[in-house]
Amino acid sequence: MTATVSSHTLDGTDGTHAGGIAVRLVNLTTGAKVFATRMDAGGRLAQAVDLAGADPADRYEISFATGAYWRARGIAHDRLIEEVVLRFAMPDPDARYHMPLILSPNGYSCWASIPER
Repeated sequence: MTATVSSHTLDGTDGTHAGGIAVRLVNLTTGAKVFATRMDAGGRLAQAVDLAGADPADRYEISFATGAYWRARGIAHDRLIEEVVLRFAMPDPDARYHMPLILSPNGYSCWASIPER
């Protein structure tokens, strides 16, 4: 019973991969930190999540620390999106939950490929 949480972050200002962004996943129902990691250099994440014993009704929050990414690129102003947060459920313990993002300093676009149950 291992799900996969995955993402791909792209820099919408120049079309490159947005690598190195800190990411964390928390189970909102229990308060447990599931993982804390970083996007790889290619802006990709694929993290196995053991859902054995988890309640299918649990809610999760994945957060991407985007403010640090922009500051590292020399972009700093008071309208930066500091963090992108997505909340979702993982009712299928063997599924892949994919949430890619296209980022800009003051906005983002996301979509999700989450299987139906």
